[in-house]
Parts: sequence; structure tokens; C-alpha cells
Amino acid sequence: MSEVVATAVEHAAPHDVSMGVTIFFTLILVAMIGSLALEEKIHAKKSLIVGLFAVISLVFGSYFGLLPFGDVTLPNGHQVGLPVYIPAIDWGVIAIILGSSIFVDVTSKSGLFTWVAIKLTKSSGGDPVKLLWYYCLMTVVFSAVLNNVTAMIIVGSLTGVSLKKLGQMEKLLGFLLIEGLLTNIGGLLTLISSVPNIIVGNAAGISFVDFFIKSSPYVVVATVITIIVGAKIFGIKKLASDEERKEAAFLVSGFDENDGIESPGFFKFASVMLLIFILTIATTSILPYIKELGMGFVAIAFALIMLARFKSEVDQFYKAIDWDLLAFFMALFIVIGVMEHAHVLTLIGVGIEWIIGDAGAFGTGSLLVSAALFSSVTDNIPLAAMLAKILSTLGTSADSSLWWSVVFGANLGGNITPIGSASTLVAVTIIHKYQLKMSFVGFVKAAVPFAIIHIALATAYVLLVLS
Repeated sequence: MSEVVATAVEHAAPHDVSMGVTIFFTLILVAMIGSLALEEKIHAKKSLIVGLFAVISLVFGSYFGLLPFGDVTLPNGHQVGLPVYIPAIDWGVIAIILGSSIFVDVTSKSGLFTWVAIKLTKSSGGDPVKLLWYYCLMTVVFSAVLNNVTAMIIVGSLTGVSLKKLGQMEKLLGFLLIEGLLTNIGGLLTLISSVPNIIVGNAAGISFVDFFIKSSPYVVVATVITIIVGAKIFGIKKLASDEERKEAAFLVSGFDENDGIESPGFFKFASVMLLIFILTIATTSILPYIKELGMGFVAIAFALIMLARFKSEVDQFYKAIDWDLLAFFMALFIVIGVMEHAHVLTLIGVGIEWIIGDAGAFGTGSLLVSAALFSSVTDNIPLAAMLAKILSTLGTSADSSLWWSVVFGANLGGNITPIGSASTLVAVTIIHKYQLKMSFVGFVKAAVPFAIIHIALATAYVLLVLS
């Protein structure tokens, strides 16, 4: 992981760019965010909007001489000629989304997810609140041991199946939004749950155990509050009367978890593969040989293994891939890459360095809030790398609460906008898949109350407990 950190910090390193050029590119970033907020009014897909801004950013980046044209030098010293925008894309994230989506899609053909969904539904007795708790806790755990994108894809698929079986699809929007927000909460649980955690933990010298001990109390409290508040806001209530409970119990009793299993052999195979997939993703960072290949490789490899079951009709699964989501992320990474070279993130860093001041309570709290706001509209990985570098340069001690301000801020910023986190964008994509309405502005309106609670709670926790 040290290579990842080194690369991210290197990308954040300064080079000669005038302030006028930096401000110009800052305006481009603001314009892109504004366009995404107005996506419904301009009737354009996110991928097209961000794609056009990627083109604009690259053209102006070339005009101002900001982009590092030339061969890319690999770790072994070999030079490869690549278009300048290719290295800007985080192909690890793209591979995780692509591989996980295919893996989940093929696995669902075994009837495994339907089986799990019906089992959980039966355990809940058809009570929506119990079902919400089951799925939300599963989301947090999966986000902590896998990654939040894979967690959202798996849990989102199960949620849709369960609520459809119960005839309560009107609650799906609330379920998916709450789950999406909790992926970023779960991403705070361990040192390896998210890349910002790894970057900051490496820079500060925080151990895996120490990270877990200090972050877990917040994760537990934030999870409970999110579920309770979410259930209230979205009207997810317990079955109040005996008649409702009897009706739900009767409905649930008619469910047969084995209905969707066409091949018992493939069902068992898919079950074993899902377990191995989860264990492999969770331990990728310590597995010999695999750790160098990364989680994206693991996701793609397992997807190909599952596709072997349908080797003569794999094209049907390729058609089901959400290419719009993948195109959006690739374009977004390109825009952020240009913004790094234009010193937009460095400008943000200067402002944050000023905010930190003497590293008192105000500086610590302001850093957390600022990191959350900036990570809600830009990639939190280079932002975390830049902030970690600033804190290291300032000689920040390993036990300083400023490190935790960056960790909490970088992760929780994803709960403000749908582009602040890959998992929240995946949640919105699943929402659209079920033809439910959720625009950029609609997401912000629904998520901001939760984000305020999460950030306020994190600020209090860092100042009162971790300082």
C-alpha cells in the first residue's frame, strides 16, 4: 500500500502554475458540479455531463501546458506510451465496480440472493423495521471487510428482492439511501476499509488495532442513529396491529426460499464462491502475490470464474453492465486528474492549512468539516494524500486528533452528494434501476440531514474523545 500512498502524494506535489490558471480551473470544477445539480433540467446523463467537462479540462490543460505528456515509466523501469488521460483514471475502482457487478449478476442466477433475502424476510416476520436493521448492519459489516462499492452492490440487490417479495417496494428508496449512507460509516471501521484510511494511517503510523479501537465506538453510535433517524424520515414503521402482524406472517409463511433455485449444484457452488470472494476481498492486502494485484483483480477474477458457468451466453451479462456508471467514473477521474495538475487541490490545501491554525479545538473541528465538504465534490483519495502530506510537513505528532479529522472528514464527505462516494453513486444507480426518482439535488436534500448528524457527531467525538 505504500506505493499507492507515494503515488497519490506525488500527484499532489506542486509545479509552476499561475494563480489565474488555478482559479480558472476551479471555476470549471464549480461549473461541472452545478451542471450535475441541474441534470434533470438539462435532461442529460451524468456520464455525458462529466464527459464533456473531462474534454474541456483536457483541452485547457493541454493549452496551458499542465499535463505530463510523454511515456509512463513503470516500476520495473519500462516505459509505455499512453494517452495522458489514461493514468488519471483509477482503474482499481473501475475494476472493482465492473467485476463485482458481473459477479453479483451471475451469482444471482443461482438463486442465492433470493434465498438469503427470503431467509432474512422470514426472520423479520415481514416487519419493515426489523428488515431495515438486518440489512443496515449487513451493509456496515460488508463495507468494513470488503469495500463500500461491493457492499452496496450486494446489499442493494438483496434489498430489492426482499421488498418485492413483501410487496413493499414503496419503501425501497428509503432502504437504499440509508444503506448507501451507511457504506461510508462502515468504511471508517478498520484501517483497510477505505483508501483514505490507509493513506492517513500510514502517514501517522496508526496501527490496525489502534485504528479499530478508536473508530469503532463512533461507527456503532452513528449506525444506530442513522437507522433510527432514517426509519423516521422515510416512514419505515413497525407493524402496529395484530392484524398487520398476522397478515405479514401469513404472507411470509408462503415464501419458499428454494423457489428460485434451478440447479442445486450451481447454488452450492455460488454459495461457496461468494464466501471465498468475501474472504479474499477482505484479506487482499495481506495475501501473497494477490496484494500486489489489488481488489480490482480479485473482483474481475471471480467474475470470470462465475461466467464460466454460462460460457456460451456471457454476452448477455455484458449487456447488463452499467456502462453509464463506469463512463461517469472514468470521466470524473480525468477531471480530478487535471484539477490536481492545475493546483486546484493545492489551493484547497492552502486554505485548509490556514484553517488548521494552531491546531486547537477550532482548527481540528474546522479541518474535519472542510475535509468533508471538499471530499463531497472531489476525489477523497488525492485530498487525503494532500492533507496527510500537509500534516506531516507541519510535524504533526502521531497521537494528534488532526489525523482523525482527515479520516472522518474524507470518508463522511461522501454522504453529502452522490459524487462524493462511489458507493452512494452506486446506490443512486440501483435506485434508478428500479425506476425510482432521485436526482442530484434530490439526493443532497435527502442526505444532508444525515450528513449534518454524522459530521457533527464525528466532530464532537474527535474533540472530546480522541483529543
